[in-house]
Amino acid sequence: MKSEGGGMSTAAPRSQDGSRGAGASPAAAAGTHSEDRRWRQVEVRIRQLGARPDGLIEVLHTVQELFGYLDDDALAYVGDALGVPPSQVMGVATFYSHFMLKPQGAHTCVVCLGTACYINGANALLQRISDELGVGPGATTADGNLSVLRARCLGACAMAPAAVVDGEVYGKITPADLMRILEQP
Repeated sequence: MKSEGGGMSTAAPRSQDGSRGAGASPAAAAGTHSEDRRWRQVEVRIRQLGARPDGLIEVLHTVQELFGYLDDDALAYVGDALGVPPSQVMGVATFYSHFMLKPQGAHTCVVCLGTACYINGANALLQRISDELGVGPGATTADGNLSVLRARCLGACAMAPAAVVDGEVYGKITPADLMRILEQP
């Protein structure tokens, strides 16, 4: 698998020193958020936005950028801080496909399911990943190495089918080619 450089912000949560890697979940960090500088950054962002409900998406982006994903306790904390009901916070977090509600793998593979990619074999890409790695869209392998995501459109229609692995776009990709890329150390 390729190195994490240039990957998406869905990598593992950052540790307390700010580096990506094993670290506390947002929920665990929320319990000690006064000691965790990531939560101080979230609090600063909330203050910058005036602690108003219309800052919800921006604050959720900040939490995800710092922790790698949004867990229930982090969603509750943000909702309380902004005065937004839990149902509305969850609605926003689940509506936008950018937000992740569980930890992501060390590597990501995003398969485009736009019309051009779909008719040119995107489903075969997902099926091959499922058959060989036992993971489907929206899930992470048991070893935490790979998260498989789907996108509505990558804007690479001339290269259909297309996939993005750790931030690098691959076009006119076959299932065998994709598996070779995913199997790289």
